Amino acid sequence: MELKIATLLIFLTVFGIAEAATVKPPSNFIKSSCATATYPALCEESLSPFAKTIKTSTAQLAHTALAVSLQRSQSTQEYLNKLKRFKGLKPRERSAIGDCLEVVSDSMDRVSKSIRELKNCERVKGQEFLWHMSNVQTWVSSALTDENTCTDGFGGRAMEGRIKTSVRAQIASVAHLTSNALALVNNFAKKH
Repeated sequence: MELKIATLLIFLTVFGIAEAATVKPPSNFIKSSCATATYPALCEESLSPFAKTIKTSTAQLAHTALAVSLQRSQSTQEYLNKLKRFKGLKPRERSAIGDCLEVVSDSMDRVSKSIRELKNCERVKGQEFLWHMSNVQTWVSSALTDENTCTDGFGGRAMEGRIKTSVRAQIASVAHLTSNALALVNNFAKKH
Protein backbone atom coordinates (compact mmCIF):
# COMPACT_ATOMS: atom_id res chain seq x y z
CA MET A 1 0.00 0.00 0.00
CA GLU A 2 2.83 2.43 0.84
CA LEU A 3 4.34 1.87 -2.62
CA LYS A 4 0.98 2.77 -4.21
CA ILE A 5 0.80 5.98 -2.19
CA ALA A 6 4.39 6.90 -3.03
CA THR A 7 3.64 6.26 -6.71
CA LEU A 8 0.48 8.37 -6.49
CA LEU A 9 2.33 11.27 -4.87
CA ILE A 10 5.02 11.10 -7.58
CA PHE A 11 2.24 11.12 -10.19
CA LEU A 12 0.62 14.12 -8.56
CA THR A 13 3.94 15.94 -8.41
CA VAL A 14 4.74 15.22 -12.06
CA PHE A 15 1.36 16.48 -13.16
CA GLY A 16 1.59 19.56 -11.00
CA ILE A 17 -0.97 18.70 -8.36
CA ALA A 18 1.46 18.46 -5.47
CA GLU A 19 3.19 21.80 -5.08
CA ALA A 20 5.42 22.99 -2.28
CA ALA A 21 3.38 23.35 0.87
CA THR A 22 4.04 27.01 1.37
CA VAL A 23 1.26 29.02 2.92
CA LYS A 24 -0.32 31.32 0.39
CA PRO A 25 -3.51 33.30 0.67
CA PRO A 26 -6.41 31.35 -0.81
CA SER A 27 -7.57 32.27 -4.27
CA ASN A 28 -11.10 33.59 -4.52
CA PHE A 29 -12.06 30.35 -6.27
CA ILE A 30 -10.73 28.20 -3.44
CA LYS A 31 -12.28 30.46 -0.82
CA SER A 32 -15.73 30.44 -2.44
CA SER A 33 -15.57 26.68 -3.13
CA CYS A 34 -14.51 25.93 0.43
CA ALA A 35 -17.46 27.91 1.77
CA THR A 36 -19.61 24.85 1.01
CA ALA A 37 -17.27 22.46 2.84
CA THR A 38 -17.94 21.19 6.34
CA TYR A 39 -14.71 22.74 7.64
CA PRO A 40 -14.19 25.82 5.42
CA ALA A 41 -11.13 27.22 7.21
CA LEU A 42 -9.33 23.86 7.04
CA CYS A 43 -10.39 23.52 3.42
CA GLU A 44 -8.84 26.87 2.50
CA GLU A 45 -5.70 26.19 4.53
CA SER A 46 -5.12 22.75 3.05
CA LEU A 47 -5.82 23.69 -0.58
CA SER A 48 -4.36 27.21 -0.83
CA PRO A 49 -0.81 25.92 -1.41
CA PHE A 50 -2.12 24.34 -4.63
CA ALA A 51 -3.94 27.41 -5.98
CA LYS A 52 -1.65 27.69 -9.02
CA THR A 53 -2.52 24.17 -10.10
CA ILE A 54 -6.21 24.30 -9.18
CA LYS A 55 -6.86 27.65 -10.90
CA THR A 56 -10.66 27.63 -11.33
CA SER A 57 -11.17 23.93 -12.06
CA THR A 58 -13.74 22.16 -9.89
CA ALA A 59 -12.30 18.84 -11.11
CA GLN A 60 -8.76 19.82 -10.09
CA LEU A 61 -10.04 21.12 -6.77
CA ALA A 62 -11.75 17.79 -6.04
CA HIS A 63 -8.64 15.84 -7.13
CA THR A 64 -6.39 17.93 -4.93
CA ALA A 65 -8.72 17.67 -1.93
CA LEU A 66 -8.70 13.88 -2.27
CA ALA A 67 -4.90 13.83 -2.63
CA VAL A 68 -4.53 15.97 0.51
CA SER A 69 -6.86 13.61 2.40
CA LEU A 70 -4.86 10.62 1.18
CA GLN A 71 -1.58 12.21 2.21
CA ARG A 72 -2.92 12.96 5.71
CA SER A 73 -4.20 9.36 5.95
CA GLN A 74 -0.73 8.10 5.12
CA SER A 75 0.80 10.30 7.84
CA THR A 76 -1.80 9.02 10.29
CA GLN A 77 -1.05 5.43 9.33
CA GLU A 78 2.67 6.02 9.96
CA TYR A 79 1.87 7.64 13.31
CA LEU A 80 -0.35 4.74 14.39
CA ASN A 81 2.30 2.20 13.35
CA LYS A 82 4.85 3.96 15.56
CA LEU A 83 2.38 4.30 18.41
CA LYS A 84 1.48 0.61 18.28
CA ARG A 85 5.15 -0.26 18.95
CA PHE A 86 5.19 1.87 22.11
CA LYS A 87 6.04 -0.38 25.06
CA GLY A 88 3.79 1.31 27.67
CA LEU A 89 0.48 0.54 25.93
CA LYS A 90 -2.30 -1.35 27.64
CA PRO A 91 -3.41 -4.47 25.69
CA ARG A 92 -6.78 -2.87 24.94
CA GLU A 93 -5.08 0.30 23.61
CA ARG A 94 -2.82 -1.79 21.37
CA SER A 95 -5.87 -3.64 20.06
CA ALA A 96 -7.79 -0.41 19.40
CA ILE A 97 -4.79 1.07 17.58
CA GLY A 98 -4.58 -2.10 15.47
CA ASP A 99 -8.27 -1.72 14.59
CA CYS A 100 -7.68 1.93 13.64
CA LEU A 101 -4.75 0.92 11.44
CA GLU A 102 -6.98 -1.49 9.57
CA VAL A 103 -9.68 1.14 9.16
CA VAL A 104 -7.19 3.80 7.98
CA SER A 105 -5.77 1.32 5.45
CA ASP A 106 -9.26 0.59 4.09
CA SER A 107 -9.99 4.30 3.96
CA MET A 108 -6.76 4.98 2.06
CA ASP A 109 -7.67 2.29 -0.47
CA ARG A 110 -11.10 3.85 -1.04
CA VAL A 111 -9.69 7.36 -1.46
CA SER A 112 -7.01 6.04 -3.87
CA LYS A 113 -9.72 4.36 -5.94
CA SER A 114 -11.73 7.58 -5.86
CA ILE A 115 -8.81 9.58 -7.22
CA ARG A 116 -8.42 7.16 -10.13
CA GLU A 117 -12.18 7.06 -10.76
CA LEU A 118 -12.43 10.85 -10.73
CA LYS A 119 -10.06 10.90 -13.71
CA ASN A 120 -12.62 8.80 -15.59
CA CYS A 121 -15.31 11.36 -14.76
CA GLU A 122 -13.42 14.03 -16.66
CA ARG A 123 -13.41 11.99 -19.87
CA VAL A 124 -17.09 11.06 -20.08
CA LYS A 125 -20.53 12.65 -20.09
CA GLY A 126 -24.11 11.74 -19.36
CA GLN A 127 -24.95 8.41 -17.76
CA GLU A 128 -21.34 7.25 -17.85
CA PHE A 129 -20.27 10.35 -15.91
CA LEU A 130 -23.01 9.71 -13.35
CA TRP A 131 -21.89 6.09 -12.91
CA HIS A 132 -18.23 7.00 -12.33
CA MET A 133 -19.18 9.91 -10.06
CA SER A 134 -21.47 7.66 -8.03
CA ASN A 135 -18.51 5.34 -7.44
CA VAL A 136 -16.36 8.25 -6.26
CA GLN A 137 -19.04 9.58 -3.93
CA THR A 138 -19.72 6.12 -2.48
CA TRP A 139 -16.05 5.36 -1.85
CA VAL A 140 -15.27 8.74 -0.27
CA SER A 141 -18.38 8.51 1.88
CA SER A 142 -17.34 4.99 2.96
CA ALA A 143 -13.85 6.24 3.76
CA LEU A 144 -15.36 8.95 5.93
CA THR A 145 -17.55 6.43 7.75
CA ASP A 146 -14.51 4.22 8.35
CA GLU A 147 -12.56 7.11 9.83
CA ASN A 148 -15.42 8.06 12.12
CA THR A 149 -15.77 4.49 13.43
CA CYS A 150 -12.04 4.10 14.08
CA THR A 151 -12.19 5.59 17.54
CA ASP A 152 -15.04 3.34 18.71
CA GLY A 153 -12.45 0.96 20.17
CA PHE A 154 -11.36 3.72 22.54
CA GLY A 155 -14.78 3.99 24.19
CA GLY A 156 -15.27 3.79 27.93
CA ARG A 157 -13.56 5.26 30.95
CA ALA A 158 -10.82 2.63 31.00
CA MET A 159 -9.44 4.02 27.76
CA GLU A 160 -9.22 7.67 28.86
CA GLY A 161 -5.80 9.24 28.57
CA ARG A 162 -3.14 10.61 26.23
CA ILE A 163 -3.25 7.69 23.77
CA LYS A 164 -6.98 8.05 23.19
CA THR A 165 -6.71 11.83 22.89
CA SER A 166 -3.79 11.58 20.47
CA VAL A 167 -5.42 8.95 18.24
CA ARG A 168 -8.71 10.83 18.18
CA ALA A 169 -6.94 14.04 17.12
CA GLN A 170 -5.15 12.23 14.27
CA ILE A 171 -8.33 10.52 13.06
CA ALA A 172 -10.38 13.73 13.37
CA SER A 173 -7.86 15.54 11.18
CA VAL A 174 -8.17 12.89 8.46
CA ALA A 175 -11.97 12.78 8.78
CA HIS A 176 -12.25 16.56 8.46
CA LEU A 177 -10.12 16.60 5.30
CA THR A 178 -12.10 13.68 3.85
CA SER A 179 -15.38 15.41 4.67
CA ASN A 180 -14.16 18.53 2.86
CA ALA A 181 -13.04 16.42 -0.10
CA LEU A 182 -16.49 14.82 -0.30
CA ALA A 183 -18.14 18.25 -0.33
CA LEU A 184 -15.85 19.38 -3.16
CA VAL A 185 -16.46 16.14 -5.10
CA ASN A 186 -20.21 16.73 -4.73
CA ASN A 187 -19.73 20.32 -5.92
CA PHE A 188 -17.86 19.08 -9.00
CA ALA A 189 -20.66 16.57 -9.69
CA LYS A 190 -23.29 19.35 -9.58
CA LYS A 191 -21.38 21.66 -11.89
CA HIS A 192 -20.45 19.07 -14.51
